[in-house]
Amino acid sequence: MIITPSKAEVNYYLNEWDSFENYTLQESSLRKLFTKTCPLNCDIDDVLIKVCALNDFYTTNIYSPFTVAKHIVNLKIDEALKVDDLDLVNRIAKVTMNNGKEINFYSFATKYCSHHKPTSYPIYDSYVEKMLLYCKREDSFETFFNPGFKVI
Repeated sequence: MIITPSKAEVNYYLNEWDSFENYTLQESSLRKLFTKTCPLNCDIDDVLIKVCALNDFYTTNIYSPFTVAKHIVNLKIDEALKVDDLDLVNRIAKVTMNNGKEINFYSFATKYCSHHKPTSYPIYDSYVEKMLLYCKREDSFETFFNPGFKVI
């Protein structure tokens, strides 16, 4: 059963989150990296360190961070981020690997965009997917379906 959201409930879970030092420090370091240290995405060094940090902290299963970083640099995403282009997530997500195979790193792409602009780009991962499907099943709040989408 999901508890009805309230200010008290939100504050309870925010306090729970804040009690995990490793999570709060990881998030604050990512915020600093993405917004202060390396806010742009045109230099491969800057993008590679952001890809590696996200991959490590979130275990996004990017086995070739350089390929993903190069893909992001080639997309020239800074203007799209500036105007909150929501299709940007899909463009970042679809990466052609060195073997020619295209992989959809959708969850990673949502995290990458979200760490640049969290109010414009929500994170989507397996936890979010499970909650959405649970809410749909319990409350019938939406008519979407899950066609077996695997979040990577």
